[in-house]
Amino acid sequence: MRVKEGNKEKDILEGAINVFAKEGYHGAKISKIAEVAGVATGSVYVYFENKEDILLKIFEQLWKQLYEELLSLSDKSIFSPTEKIDAMIDLAFDVFTSNPALADVFVNEQHHIQRSNKTQFTNYYEKFLGLGEEFIRQGIQKKIIHGSIDVKILRYFILGAIRNLLQSWLNDPKTFSLNKIRQNVKYLVKYGIQK
Repeated sequence: MRVKEGNKEKDILEGAINVFAKEGYHGAKISKIAEVAGVATGSVYVYFENKEDILLKIFEQLWKQLYEELLSLSDKSIFSPTEKIDAMIDLAFDVFTSNPALADVFVNEQHHIQRSNKTQFTNYYEKFLGLGEEFIRQGIQKKIIHGSIDVKILRYFILGAIRNLLQSWLNDPKTFSLNKIRQNVKYLVKYGIQK
């Protein structure tokens, strides 16, 4: 792959997010991604091998951004473990609120790409969720989260709830306000696990 020039790679990724959100990964065509990105179809292949490579890069960037932002917060001792969990939820919702097409791609395509690329899927996903687990463990140690909570189950419970609720929001944004979903998830997580 060649070194990127200007913002073509970024434009291709943004175009792909919009095309994947509208057409679905399997229905998307490289030519349509190029058209939406405002580049020649051949330019897509300068930066990416194929559609799957584009989708992997989208998730790599998403989870890297979330992980790096959460990591910067995790070392701050002024925040309690539950405040860190709140911030983790806020980070996810902020990203998807600012880019509903990315929320659509996350909801509909991450499971597929994770299953088919177990060895290539981004390690930032695990790092992000690992920090969440650490916050839960800190809460258990400080006795503000029940010690009987299975950290792995809670991790997937929160992530699954967010994914399912985002899908409900995408399907019916008038009934499911994203801000209301965010507040309810935070409330349920905090007061459902605190002593």
